[in-house]
Amino acid sequence: MERENSIRRVTLVGSAVNLLLVVFKFIAGILGNSSAMIADAAHSLSDFASDVIVLLCLRVSGKPEDEDHAYGHGKFETLASVAIGLILLATGAGLFWEGLASVIEFARGGALATPAWLAFAAALLSLAVKEGLYHYTVAAAKKFDSATLKANAWHHRSDALSSIATVIGIGGAMLPGETWRIFDPLAACFISVFIILMAFSLMKPGIDELMEKSLPDAERDTIEQSIASTPGVLGYHRIRTRRMGVNRAVEAHIKLAADLPLREAHDIASAVEKKIQAALGKNTHVGIHMEPAAGTEKRK
Repeated sequence: MERENSIRRVTLVGSAVNLLLVVFKFIAGILGNSSAMIADAAHSLSDFASDVIVLLCLRVSGKPEDEDHAYGHGKFETLASVAIGLILLATGAGLFWEGLASVIEFARGGALATPAWLAFAAALLSLAVKEGLYHYTVAAAKKFDSATLKANAWHHRSDALSSIATVIGIGGAMLPGETWRIFDPLAACFISVFIILMAFSLMKPGIDELMEKSLPDAERDTIEQSIASTPGVLGYHRIRTRRMGVNRAVEAHIKLAADLPLREAHDIASAVEKKIQAALGKNTHVGIHMEPAAGTEKRK
């Protein structure tokens, strides 16, 4: 409960800041004649939408296991991180289309408005605020091992980096001469490409988890060491692993002496479970299947 409350608090702070930035940047983009700033505002709007998704999913992912969800509800966090990536992808595609349309119009001889200082100042302010939010959120993501907060943190960072392009685009478009006006829609296109790339990088881990991808090699090595170092284990095989949101699941077959009493065999299996949970986290689901070893088979 403490973890969910802390994640919710961090997300609420980010959503409140994002909402203020959305309003301010849209106003600055419209009054400041800047398509790059409007694109940046749309990016912040996607940040706000992702915060809402995180808050809704936290209400579900924090629930304990029940009769219908024996492994808990942790994958709702995974769904939230994938949803954030999809929002970024849709936002980036829309912004790229709008920016490209302006570039084509300019190439055909159309006129572009000169951005105002209000838009430039808004871009600088957004850069500072979003970079601060990134560091605040990523620290919480590491503390609570939250994939959703990590995704949200990088969403803040992507907004901060897009603000750099916005600053350059607006600043360049404000230079004397009509030719420089193209900098503003070009910046909008650049921001959109960056958003699309960020979307794919955020969705991949979540999709891997939903597809039951195994745990990293380093964690598998830890599992094997935990099994092999347990007294009484003569061998092991069929290790299967996966993530379930913030938690992990491990299944393994261990080989024991064929003449062991059931109580002793159970105690050895319990010792293996405790070692794995000590290494990967107390909420790790561990399923151990016991088999009689053949002859004098040694540990692997």
